Amino acid sequence: MPGIATDTPVLAIGSVGIIGAGTMGGGIAMNFLNAGIPVTLVETSREALNRGIGIIRRNYENSAARGRITQDQVDACMALITPVLELDALAGVDLVIEAVFENLALKKTIFQQLDRICRPGAILATNTSFLDVDQIASVTSRPDWILGLHFFSPANVMRLLEIVRGARTSREVIATAMALARKIGKVAVLSGVCHGFIANRVMATRSVQADALILEGTDPADVDRAMRDYGFAMGPFQLADLVGLDVIASGSSGRTVAGDLVTLGRLGQKKNGGYYDYDDKRNATASPIAAGVIADAMRARGVERRAALSPEDILARLLYPVVNEGVRLLEEGVALRASDIDVALTLGYSWPAQTGGPMFWADTVGLSRIVADMDALRGRFGDSFEPTPLLRRLAVQGARLTQD
Repeated sequence: MPGIATDTPVLAIGSVGIIGAGTMGGGIAMNFLNAGIPVTLVETSREALNRGIGIIRRNYENSAARGRITQDQVDACMALITPVLELDALAGVDLVIEAVFENLALKKTIFQQLDRICRPGAILATNTSFLDVDQIASVTSRPDWILGLHFFSPANVMRLLEIVRGARTSREVIATAMALARKIGKVAVLSGVCHGFIANRVMATRSVQADALILEGTDPADVDRAMRDYGFAMGPFQLADLVGLDVIASGSSGRTVAGDLVTLGRLGQKKNGGYYDYDDKRNATASPIAAGVIADAMRARGVERRAALSPEDILARLLYPVVNEGVRLLEEGVALRASDIDVALTLGYSWPAQTGGPMFWADTVGLSRIVADMDALRGRFGDSFEPTPLLRRLAVQGARLTQD
């Protein structure tokens, strides 16, 4: 890591506090419990705390039932949890991870309290997926001790951990976080501060283009099929139905197809179907209701139906912007190297490993071809397909994004 010498001191992390016992907080806690590190788990109500502890225990007991761990190991992990209702209980821990919902004002309030409560030398981390870590650090007297630790859901399963380095995060804190990631079985990727960091920011471009395609008349099933043929386990609309359209729509601004489907009570697989209809075994079929919603949205926007696209055209439309945004992260210094982006997308979004990740895949396609195709797409669809200066320069040089 540039600027961090190999002999940078690594701090001992013998105890961890986690704020929030929900899905993320509980999953994060399990990583430390598995490594034998005691966890103080904080919630705002006894009911929420008991529910969170119960889910952790159930996860462990399910693993024991499958023979993956023993009952003694279940008991040992559970014994490492100290459930509490007050932040003051975190006064002596070595690391605190805040895992509440994505509200900047709430996170700032929590970090102001932690700054007062936690001992000098304690590391304070936020699990935010998108928010500005520097803004969160700015309300404290110790910005050099603050960073982002972005776990992916389910946090006890997903291997990626984005370590987000703030403008003033110290070298010792970064070195400690990287070493700790290995200890709890994660693969760490170092990111700078930006909206969405590496994985979420890059993959957001695919979502934008997928939504645009269906509003031009391309069937969601054709988009999903092209992504599956590329190697993804499922396409973006299958994934949206699985995650829940209410979750997807909550992160959107303005009117969207997902939001219109939610208005009709279609939340995806969990309720009434979404982009697809589902039988009692969750087998998907084309949805006339979703087709009507898409047609209404096209009329409302005055969009003319375009000719059907080939799978190759769909692939270029959805994945070339991902490559371009990855190159932009390199230009901005948010990502240190192209291979970090490949690791983040492969582990965080299940990008097909056989392609090597988006940046390696771009090298196999050829940067000159990608630039030429994006210039053609820009002529049809606008500046969102403008190749970054670095991508143009590498294409002219015949260079690669990744190193052999």
